[in-house]
Amino acid sequence: MLKERLFPPFLSLKVAELMGKDVVVRQSAMFKRAYKRLHPNQIIDVDEAVVDIVHDPTLGEAKKGDLAGVFVYKFKCNGQLTLLAYEYDIKTRLLLLLGSHENFYRALKR
Repeated sequence: MLKERLFPPFLSLKVAELMGKDVVVRQSAMFKRAYKRLHPNQIIDVDEAVVDIVHDPTLGEAKKGDLAGVFVYKFKCNGQLTLLAYEYDIKTRLLLLLGSHENFYRALKR
């Protein structure tokens, strides 16, 4: 059964449950735009990736240079490699961008 999107802005039930555990998950406008275009089965994969990041924010690869401080977590979404860019500190996770590798880093630098 597919989960309903109950919690604005565009967070599903699984991610929203974790928000009550002393970690605030925030989303950038670019992430929201990409997230709302996903199909329900893709939303489940993205939510699982966000849950993984909330539990262990060091999973992603740290970027250097212009993107210092940004981490990119790579995961499979319906068999396709998907990238999720985020920043974190102890209490918050800021989701920056979601998408495939094509033009991902160019869009991230904006």
